[in-house]
Amino acid sequence: MAYLEFNKEELVNLEYSLNREILLTNRAGGYINTTIVGCNTRKYHGLLVVPIANFANERHILLSTLHESLIQHGSAFNLGISSYGKVYEPRGHKYIIDFEMDYASTVTYRVGGMIFSKTVMFVRETEEVLVKYTLIDAHSETRLRIKPFLAFRNIHSLTHANSKANTRYSVAENGVSFKLYEGFPTLYLQLNKKGEWVANPDWYYNITYKEESRRGFDDKEDLFVPGYFELPVKKGESIILSASTSEVKPRSLKSRFDAEVAKRKDNSRNCYDDCLKLAGQQCVLKQNGKYSVCAGYTWDYEDLRYSLIAIPGLTIYNDGDTKHFEAVIENMLTEKRDRLFKAGNEPDLPLWLFRTLQQYIEYGASAEYVWKKYGQTLSALLDTYVDGSRDEIVLHENGLLWAQKENTALSWMNVYSNGVPVTERYGYQVETNALWYNALCFAVAMDDKYGGGRLKDKWNRVINSIKANYTNYFLIEGRDYLADFYNDKGKNDFMRPNQLMAVAVEYSPIDDEVKMAVLKAVRKELLTVRGIRTLSPKNPLYKAVYEGDQCSRDNAHHNGCAFPWLLGPYVESMIKLLGKDCVKSSMELLNAFEEDINIHGIGSVAELYDGNPSHKPHGCISSSVSVAEIIRGKYLLNKINKGK
Repeated sequence: MAYLEFNKEELVNLEYSLNREILLTNRAGGYINTTIVGCNTRKYHGLLVVPIANFANERHILLSTLHESLIQHGSAFNLGISSYGKVYEPRGHKYIIDFEMDYASTVTYRVGGMIFSKTVMFVRETEEVLVKYTLIDAHSETRLRIKPFLAFRNIHSLTHANSKANTRYSVAENGVSFKLYEGFPTLYLQLNKKGEWVANPDWYYNITYKEESRRGFDDKEDLFVPGYFELPVKKGESIILSASTSEVKPRSLKSRFDAEVAKRKDNSRNCYDDCLKLAGQQCVLKQNGKYSVCAGYTWDYEDLRYSLIAIPGLTIYNDGDTKHFEAVIENMLTEKRDRLFKAGNEPDLPLWLFRTLQQYIEYGASAEYVWKKYGQTLSALLDTYVDGSRDEIVLHENGLLWAQKENTALSWMNVYSNGVPVTERYGYQVETNALWYNALCFAVAMDDKYGGGRLKDKWNRVINSIKANYTNYFLIEGRDYLADFYNDKGKNDFMRPNQLMAVAVEYSPIDDEVKMAVLKAVRKELLTVRGIRTLSPKNPLYKAVYEGDQCSRDNAHHNGCAFPWLLGPYVESMIKLLGKDCVKSSMELLNAFEEDINIHGIGSVAELYDGNPSHKPHGCISSSVSVAEIIRGKYLLNKINKGK
């Protein structure tokens, strides 16, 4: 029995099964994403989704789905399922008796005396999906029909029947190929066994995606079906289909499928921790020899702030993977250098790099090695805050950084509604200035020990000024927590989680008494069993659920939703202040996500949750920072529990 498994009763109940999604990736930007019964409910769902260089490496859906039929005695039993408004046709889910997900996803069907399975796998670092069909049992002559639904579109768009589509096909060995539009790669569909291709080109109209309906977006599209494969299949026989952007050798498909399975046998989803590990690994991408982090599946791309927050948990704290940790950092410092060194909308971005490298040292890297490798870059980044490189942030005489740019969100709370920031937060931001102090102290300490000791002359006055002023500007007397920001209107007293960074950082500008007060306030008003709320329920702007149209969701995003990634700095703060006394309760908090591992995106952790019970998951079905900070938190708790 697989750890991630669903039975017939659960699968035939569409209200249940359509709210559970699978995600398989090639770790190179491509993915498979659909529901556990194979019915696409989002415009982002597809069976072969890949980035395309001709279109700025944005992801595009080539193959939307496959509908299979089993034929006996002239009768076809359709195993596929699609939604047309409120009607589902065909209704192949009624034949499903089992679903399990491990190194691949497998659906098993029972149709009369036939038992039939379908296993789907994405080949690593290759734009190829392998589908293995096995007729486990049958008592009569059986034929298999496979009908492809083609999209050839951007993941954010929908397609409709049109005369520009090239509906012709070309013959490939044991298969066919298609290229609906110029600029797209060719899609090859090939079988390991010769079958008949029956050309029957047609558009299937008004396929409906219920999740887009719920989110207030366009929800209907037309997909092109060029025809179908048909071939005999014997009891015990397996047939393998390759969907790829390159032509393959059909006779190698079985051995290649078996080789892919063998590679993954020691990397299975046998428990909660295994799921976290694999979910983390899927977020680290290798494209054209360079490494980066996917912020979240399936619509997010790279987000540098989230990359810096996530990469320790995705790599070193996950499986000791220092190679990919350094590769991501190296790529960021070369390919994304301007984002770090020049003006933009992320004044805190460079400061997260300091914290990321501190975590590398905490894990076990030599501090001397880290400083010699990255110290010059870190010193140069600090200079950008005083040399005029940044127009979005200014260093004041009190040592604090003032962030302001008209109609621009300048922090991780960066959602816009109708072009206006929902949480603008201009002025002295509580977390940015905590990160600023931490970065300065870390750089000076490292330079004193492993460099020339010159940085203290440049930065000690600023460090001392921050230490002298931070508490005065941010502590809200009588309430015992920190203001979210300070500007020309004074202290913003909204109870938000950003103040946690002042407790979690290695070098903090506040004393232990204030840290404890902050932690108590966060525990009392913001902590939930699915993360830390972004706003206190006592605030009149608090939104309890993340529902409604785009505007409603935008206004809820950082005004009440609970984010799992914030449990990282929360647990870190607990450890700093309470030591071993916090291990049991904190570990229970992080392990509570096991209750959620088989809903939304099965085997992973969502981007955000409703602030109120039942804390329904929303957003990306697999969030890099959610997964990473849970992994890191568990590592830190295990470490302190072992007395290391």
